Amino acid sequence: MEKEALLKKLGERIRDIRKEKGITQVQLAHSIGKDQQSIQRLEAGNINPSYYYLCEIAEGLDVKLEEVIKI
Repeated sequence: MEKEALLKKLGERIRDIRKEKGITQVQLAHSIGKDQQSIQRLEAGNINPSYYYLCEIAEGLDVKLEEVIKI
């Protein structure tokens, strides 16, 4: 799978988990010390997040990292 497709799937996975939890982009961003635009770019697949950033996302969503990257 191409890089762009993988990043898009990852972003969709994060968005789906966030929505299942009833959390807005603003709430997630605030909980991990980021801005809403950062979460928006991540969910759109426009950035290649670091391992640390993915750990922060998992913590903000209150799920294990494995759940976030399960695509």
